[in-house]
Amino acid sequence: MFQIATSLLPNIMGTSTTTMTETKTETEKTDVKTEEKIVTAQEEQERANYLLDAQSKAVSLFAEIEEKLIRPGISEKQLSDEIHALGEKRHGVRTHWHKRVVRSGPNTLLPFEDNPPDRVIEADDILYVDLGPVFEKYEADFARTFVLGDDPEKIKLRDSLEPVWRKVKERFDVESTTMTGDRLYEIACEEAKNAGWEFGAWLAGHLVGQFPHERIPRDKQRLYITKGNEEVMVTPGSDKHRRHWILEIHLRDNKNNRAAFFEQLLTVG
Repeated sequence: MFQIATSLLPNIMGTSTTTMTETKTETEKTDVKTEEKIVTAQEEQERANYLLDAQSKAVSLFAEIEEKLIRPGISEKQLSDEIHALGEKRHGVRTHWHKRVVRSGPNTLLPFEDNPPDRVIEADDILYVDLGPVFEKYEADFARTFVLGDDPEKIKLRDSLEPVWRKVKERFDVESTTMTGDRLYEIACEEAKNAGWEFGAWLAGHLVGQFPHERIPRDKQRLYITKGNEEVMVTPGSDKHRRHWILEIHLRDNKNNRAAFFEQLLTVG
């Protein structure tokens, strides 16, 4: 995602690329294979800046969604379609790297993988929007919860999200050199409970960047902040770059049959 694959170069540059490759000596070929990739601090900072810029653009998109689109009387699907149109027209979003998710009322309790029946958003409702917009070649992954009306319990649930997210991030920052996905998931569950809620998902985040998690759908551990992932999160990826993570907070209010969701970059910003 960050660079053009070398296998595509002959198609882009013409047959001369193939000719040059064929004229290399066996020694040169061996040197290329064994050469260790060195990632500079500047390269790492550039990648982090791109991810942060993508998230900043997502923040602007969500501000317009809240101001112009979220309202009672429309269905989740209609809101999703309007979000798509707004993102394309006003923010240059041509694609989303995962499906757009708009969930309201009891649908907020359902996992990402589900596709519940369309529901009309009510005047006194709670809903969340989860988007993965791609800005140029970098993806964002961003979710926020909104409350229509003035129900204090719904507002309390929504307003618990960011403080819990920040507490989990603080604990990650302190233990980052040894933090595993399993341990951070445990911390997210602890902080949700401390805030008076149940943690509402099997994961508390995932990798973001060159190898997003949806490309390896069967890997339910290494690419996720979840039980069983014993790999240290700051371990470099196969490309030798630092891996970056999204932190998700899912809070469930089982008593009132609803949930809330908040996610953004954990390792940048």
